[in-house]
Amino acid sequence: MGFILYLIIGGIIGWLAGLILGKDIPGGIVGNIIAGIIGAWVGGLLFSDFGPTVWGMAIIPALIGAILVVFIVSFILKSMRKAA
Repeated sequence: MGFILYLIIGGIIGWLAGLILGKDIPGGIVGNIIAGIIGAWVGGLLFSDFGPTVWGMAIIPALIGAILVVFIVSFILKSMRKAA
């Protein structure tokens, strides 16, 4: 049950990051989950664990990390489209 909740929270964080930046994440729901989980990992590495936590995921660093991940992925995809 914890794993499913972790995926749901990762999806919500990835979705929020896409909303904040105004960018769509490729892959829909799966892309949101991946961006949220990778963002939580990156945010944990960069900012440690501060703020509220839900199922072992610190929300504020996870959101900041997901915003960074979404920005980098959208930048890479945009540059790949220009090159083609």
